Amino acid sequence: MSKLLNVSSSPHVRSSVSTQNLMYDVAIAMLPATIWGVMQFGFYSLLVVAATVLSCVLSEYVFETLMKKPITISDGSALVTGMILGLNMPPTIPLWIPVLGGMFAIIVVKQLYGGLGQNWMNPALAARCFLLISFAGSMTRFTDPVTDAVAGATPLAVIKAGGEYDLMSMFIGKIPGTIGEVSVIALLIGAAYLLVRKVISIRIPATYILTFAVFAFIFGRQDMGYVLAELCGGGLIFGAFFMATDYVTSPITPRGQIIFGVCLGILTGLFRIFGGSAEGVSYAIIFCNMLVPLIERVTIPTAFGKGGKKHGGK
Repeated sequence: MSKLLNVSSSPHVRSSVSTQNLMYDVAIAMLPATIWGVMQFGFYSLLVVAATVLSCVLSEYVFETLMKKPITISDGSALVTGMILGLNMPPTIPLWIPVLGGMFAIIVVKQLYGGLGQNWMNPALAARCFLLISFAGSMTRFTDPVTDAVAGATPLAVIKAGGEYDLMSMFIGKIPGTIGEVSVIALLIGAAYLLVRKVISIRIPATYILTFAVFAFIFGRQDMGYVLAELCGGGLIFGAFFMATDYVTSPITPRGQIIFGVCLGILTGLFRIFGGSAEGVSYAIIFCNMLVPLIERVTIPTAFGKGGKKHGGK
């Protein structure tokens, strides 16, 4: 009976879910897109993903060893960062470029800010933008999976130039692009896994995709085929489910997640339709990562008994 009266320190509600469980679920969810990318672009694309993952894991291990910090590579966060960055690479890129990107993501964006949970923007996307700025030629050289020829233009670039597009090929994934973004089907299978496992909420992806679709219809073309092509092309589906939902760099409040998704959709639309580039998902997510503290500040619920109006006083 005395044991029932013992009160431990908070938290009183515990869960068996750990960071490791969540990260490995995300890694599993990216396997369909990874497998499809390797099938379409060949064995070299698998080397790109593997080299990026290895770079991230080793960078985290070496940095934490040198700084005499606890080794955290078993939590899976470096693995997920490496997979996201690797799947955002063109399939024929020289291996040293994604390896450099993996080092930048882990050391500069993650570890120098204090490690997992302290980084203010998504490490994989920050590294991708760093590589896009530094090695624009290599980062925008794609392979056509049908002809194996080097294709300078992705379907998004063709659409922006007013050319024709094949919506079914874009949905299946038989188009030029980065290793992991081309197949909407494969990405939706992974997204469904995350939703069923309750790793992510539908709020951010749904709000993001819907906002962008409305924006593209109003300011792009009043054509549903065009809107669907914009949704299927580029990294929007990949970004909406696998990058915008990052726990560390997205809002925790329900209203904040909706506002975050709306901001993402508007910014992606601005970058794609009015910007010089046909893409814009990576920059939109990073910019919105910076808005998260402000979004949470204005959407956090008021604690019970706090902030209410006082009655009977002057």
